[in-house]
Amino acid sequence: MKYKYILFDLDGTLTDSKEGITKSVQYALKKFGIEIKNLDTLEKFVGPPLKDSFIEFYNFNDDKVAEAVKYYRDYFKDTGIFENKVYDGIDDFLKKLKKLGFKLILATSKPQVFAERILKHFDLMKYFYDFAGSNLDGTRGKKSEVIRYALDKHGIKSEDAVMVGDRRYDIIGARENNIHSIGVTYGYGSVEELENEKPDCIVDSVEKLFKKITDK
Repeated sequence: MKYKYILFDLDGTLTDSKEGITKSVQYALKKFGIEIKNLDTLEKFVGPPLKDSFIEFYNFNDDKVAEAVKYYRDYFKDTGIFENKVYDGIDDFLKKLKKLGFKLILATSKPQVFAERILKHFDLMKYFYDFAGSNLDGTRGKKSEVIRYALDKHGIKSEDAVMVGDRRYDIIGARENNIHSIGVTYGYGSVEELENEKPDCIVDSVEKLFKKITDK
C-alpha cells in the first residue's frame, strides 16, 4: 500500500455543494446591497476559505468580512448546508478504501462542526478515521493549517499521506506540509488551476482516483 492515510477535501471532492454555498453567499451579499442574480458567478466561492473569498472578490475589509461570514452562516447553518449532494460513486469508493485498510481523514477549510453535520446527513461518517476543519472563530482557516493539524494529531509521517482535492488550495496545503497530492477535475477547480500548482497527479473521475490511490 503506497499510502496509509488519505486526506480528503469536502466541497467539490466528495460532495457537490455549489447550490448551498452560492445561495449562502448570495444571501450575505444582499445584506450589503449587492444583488446577485446568476449563482454561477459565485461558483468561485466553492472551495477557498470563505473570508479570503469575500476579501479577494469583493474587497471587503476585516469588519465587513466578519459581518458577511455571520450572514452567510445565518443561511447556511440550517438551509444551505443541506442544499448539497454526494457525487456519484463516492459512497462505494469510500467503502472500498476503508475495507482495504486505508485510514480516511476529512481535511476541509469548512468549519468542522458543519463538515461533520454534512457527513452525518449523507451517512458518510462511518468511513472516516477522523475529521479536521476550521474553527468557527476563524482559526485554522487555511488548508495548510488543517492538514498540519491532522498530521500532528495522529503523528502521521509525510510519506504515509496524500491529500485529495479539487482546488489549488488543496495542492498548496499538501506541498506546504511535504505530502503528496492528487487533484480531481470533476469538482470546481479547472485543469489549468491544478496544473499550475503541480500536484503529483490529476484525475478526472472517481474511478481513476481509486486506481491511483490503490495502484489497482
